[in-house]
Order: sequence, then structure tokens, then C-alpha cells
Amino acid sequence: MITQKILEGLIDSDDFVRKAKPYLKDEYFKDFNEKTVFNLINAYVDKYNKCPNIESLRVDLQNSSELTEDQHSEVSKYIVGMAPGKTDIDWLVDETEKFCQHQAIYNAIMESIQILDGKTKTQKGDIPTLLTDALSVTFDPHIGHDFLEDAEARFEYYHRKEHKLPFNLEYFNRITKGGLSKKTLNICLAGTGVGKSLFMCHCAAANMLDGKNVLYITMEMAEEKIAERIDANLMGITLDELSVLPKEAYDKKLNRIKDKTTGQIIVKEYPTAGAGSNHFRHLLNELKIKRNYIPDIIYIDYLNICMSARIKYGASVNSYTYVKAIAEELRGLAVEFNVPVVSATQTTRAGFTSSDIGLEDTSESFGLPATADFMFAIIATEELDQLGQFQVKQLKNRYSDPGMFRRFIVGVDKSRMKLFDVEQAAQDDIINDDGPVFDITNAGQELDRRKLFEDFK
Repeated sequence: MITQKILEGLIDSDDFVRKAKPYLKDEYFKDFNEKTVFNLINAYVDKYNKCPNIESLRVDLQNSSELTEDQHSEVSKYIVGMAPGKTDIDWLVDETEKFCQHQAIYNAIMESIQILDGKTKTQKGDIPTLLTDALSVTFDPHIGHDFLEDAEARFEYYHRKEHKLPFNLEYFNRITKGGLSKKTLNICLAGTGVGKSLFMCHCAAANMLDGKNVLYITMEMAEEKIAERIDANLMGITLDELSVLPKEAYDKKLNRIKDKTTGQIIVKEYPTAGAGSNHFRHLLNELKIKRNYIPDIIYIDYLNICMSARIKYGASVNSYTYVKAIAEELRGLAVEFNVPVVSATQTTRAGFTSSDIGLEDTSESFGLPATADFMFAIIATEELDQLGQFQVKQLKNRYSDPGMFRRFIVGVDKSRMKLFDVEQAAQDDIINDDGPVFDITNAGQELDRRKLFEDFK
């Protein structure tokens, strides 16, 4: 029987212990004698960091006061009947992995049945997570990167082309070296009403046209409002025109979009501050199970109005800790599901009126930029509004040097919820200047002239 072979391997081979013990659980052993012996072995290895022998197990059993006399006798007979040293370790490792996978799935199914019968406090929404965790049980032999031994693999990593999700905006692709990487948290910082949702809706539409599956989670606007903005972007018409567009014309435009791409967007609305990473995880599992839908990228509109899965907000919890916890949980979600997560955050009151936003203008928690992989600000001034432009400023960038193209201009058509690249002439002064954006406005230049005149006098 495989369970006895596993226990004999734990007595016989240090190599097998290192490979198998981290994944074995006492709940996998249904027989009382086997479960007791496993716990004896597990305790011995944890204490002495080596395999026990038959005699040491019998002594530990004798010293145990938790068993009845009959149980002592039965477990002792089981230990005496063990015969370590007669099994191929490589075969045993493979069989033990299969055993752990089978038992994990069995236990998850049985627990799911109890949940459905209402015999536990666990909610039905946790069932997909239980089954997913059980199906993901595997023996991972990797325990770290050996700098010298793994040099060749490291060299290949340096020269391997990373799979990224590109923007349809030139300078965003330049500063991210081709687009957003998987397992990253990417944050847009802007004031109220400046264009955070516009940016995310535009990028979501572009991702879909590129053949990607997009999940857009909104906690601020209704699902229909987000879909309306994406419609305006993809159809190239204004929001006002969309509201009076005849059904026949709408269907024709929608069919043209369907013909252009295999991508899809799903928009899911949650109450403000009423959902967090656990809710999003359940949603992702349900989409996979019910619709076989696996997103390539996730947009969350927006981070500060999510709830934390770990911390309950209250008088004893400050905003720094709470928002940082949300950011860490969303980045963990990106890693778990192997996708980029894009979200947004507000500026402070000072940042709202600033023409040169910095990381210090992040509202509520500086822990957010500490956690994000890529963070940029969208700056809107009256002069830029008249030109139909945004200025983008890099604040943090793990993709490349943030000093490269620290500031650049993006065109914006707010009526169509669309961003676009501008002519190079519009970029030159911004890109070549590292001073505050105020210095290149008419007011800033006038102030410089006055200072020069005062110095000349």
C-alpha cells in the first residue's frame, strides 16, 4: 500500500524527506495507525532535522500520553511491521506526488459537500478556491537560484523576449519596453475628473482590439456607464451621438468591431468599498468555470475604494496601512493569476491643483507607490485642455529607467473617450526639459522673464 511505502521512505531516506515532507499532511492519511506514525515522524524530523529509525519511533510512541493502551499496541505493531530500505526513491517521489494530489482533491470535494449542506461557516463562494488549490498541488523541486550553477539559465533569461501587453500609445510602450508585464501592479495617479477612468477604458478597448480578454472591475461607476465609454471609444463616436444612435446603426458598428477581433471585455460592478481581492478571486474562478473565460489583463476602477481582505477598516487603522494592504493584495492577485493589474488613485488636494505632480501627492497612503511596479501621473492644465492634451509624468518604473522620457504628451478626445499619439513637435519641449511643467507654460515663462528683468536692474 502506497501510504506504508511513504512512511517507510520517510524513515529510510533524507533525500525523500526533503522532497516529500513539505507537501505531506496528516489529513491525507485516513488510517489511524498511519496518521499517528506520520505525526511521530513529522515531529522527529522537525526536532532533529533527520530521519528517525524504528526504535526511536517506538520510544516516542511509548512516551506519548494521548493514546489508549489498545491504540499504543496497534500503532506499535504497525511500526514493527514496517520495512524501510526496499523502495526506489525516484519512483516513490512520483507516486507520493500523485497520492498528495488525489487526497487533496478528495478532501476538497468532501469539504465542498459540507459547505453545500450548511455544516460549516465557510461560504459557497469559497468552493472554487478550495478546488483550485487542490488541483494545484505539486512537488516543486526548485529551492532557489544558484548564482554560479544557474548562470546559463540566467543568460537565456536576459535574452528571452518577455511576453507583454502593449499599449497603442507610442511613448507608453517606450517607457515600459513594449508594454505591461504579467504579475505587475500598474497605477495611474490623477485628480478627480482628470481622466483616470478614461485612460483605463481606452486601454481596455485597445487590449480587446489586440485580441486580448479583458476584465474591467468598476466600483465607482455603473457597468453600463463603463460599457458606454468603451462603446464610444471603439465606435469612434461621441457619447452624445451614442445616446441617439439608431439600433440598426449601433448593431452595424458592433458587428464591425466583432469582425476585427477575437478579444472580449467583461465589466463587473461592485458596491463602493464593498469588495476586495477575495471577491475578485472568486469572480475569476467563476468566470473560468462557468464561461471558460481567462482574462489577459485586469482593470480595477479604482484601488482606494476597494476593501482589504486582511484588515477591517476602523478607528484603529490608519489610511496608510489600509491602502498599502489593498495594494499588496491586488499585486498578489496579479501574481496568482499571472496577469497585469491596472488601477488608479487620487491625488491629494495640493496635487489636484499642481502642474508638477510627484509621488508625495499620492492621497491617503505612500505605501501604494512603494508597492506598485509602474506608476505615472496624468496632469491636466487649462492650456493643455485647450490643446486637447494630457501630460504624462513617470513617477515610478520597474520596467526601465524613469528618467527616460520622464514627461511626454498624449492627445485626448474626451467626447469619444479616446487617447492618441500627438505630433513629435508637441513632445520636444516636454521631453527635453526636466524642470517643473509650470516652467514651460505661458505663466511660467512670463515669470522667468520678470525674474531676469529684476536681476538685470
